[in-house]
Amino acid sequence: MANLKEIRARITSVGSTMQITSAMKMVSAAKLKRAQDAITQMRPYANKLRELLVNLSSTLESSDGGAYSDARPVKKQLVVAITSNRGLCGAFNNNVIKQAKVLAAECDNTTFLTIGKKASEHFTKNGFDVVSTHDDLYTDLSFANTSAIAQDLMDHFTEGRYDKVVVVYNQFKNAASQILMSEPFLPVETPSDDSATIGDYIFEPEKEEIVADLIPKSLKIQLFKAVLDSHASEHGARMTAMHKATDNAGELKKELTLTYNKARQAAITGEILEIVGGAEALNS
Repeated sequence: MANLKEIRARITSVGSTMQITSAMKMVSAAKLKRAQDAITQMRPYANKLRELLVNLSSTLESSDGGAYSDARPVKKQLVVAITSNRGLCGAFNNNVIKQAKVLAAECDNTTFLTIGKKASEHFTKNGFDVVSTHDDLYTDLSFANTSAIAQDLMDHFTEGRYDKVVVVYNQFKNAASQILMSEPFLPVETPSDDSATIGDYIFEPEKEEIVADLIPKSLKIQLFKAVLDSHASEHGARMTAMHKATDNAGELKKELTLTYNKARQAAITGEILEIVGGAEALNS
């Protein structure tokens, strides 16, 4: 059994760790509220824009989808991996990295574009082909900065550098739950007859021109939504992880305190026995 000094040191260390994890939990909870508000306000607009695009695209001939709808054999693939800049958030980052590797295994020629230091560090250190990293996006998370990344993706696709672009991220469900998503970004999928609700539209200007303007805007909105989803999911995952860490530290502290009390009691009992034994020796 460890001596009393070692147990006291461990109790102090666990107590300090518990204070840190508790503080990190409260910080993540505060950040989560802002991030959650941002994605919940953004999601209805993004979904409605996508629905409108599907309805309009369904009225066009398949050849009118534009350069962003050019479906071709996948020889070169780009995977956009969205993670966080920091860890201590459970399996949040590892899930994205693992799914990105699964997609890479499906295509021999796969390139990565990373958003978040955890993905950038992993794929760079392990020798994967990383075309660009955007670790500083979270320092100024805005639609303008995300749109620039989306525009680069669209330009690379139309130039033929990639035949397919897939975005991997965590979709925010609630503070304790995130859904790992692997969404096709380019080419724009042609809507099926069942998914489109064709209405009686009056087009001004021509519908081809409207769709041509809507597709780039919709793609930028979809990428921005994915980043906002990931941002909110990160804080939710970290808050949950720190909550569990705080509880575990509390349990460990209780066990160590019990061990310390038992050791202290055993030491006192031993000292009493020594005193009694010494007194009996003097009397004999």
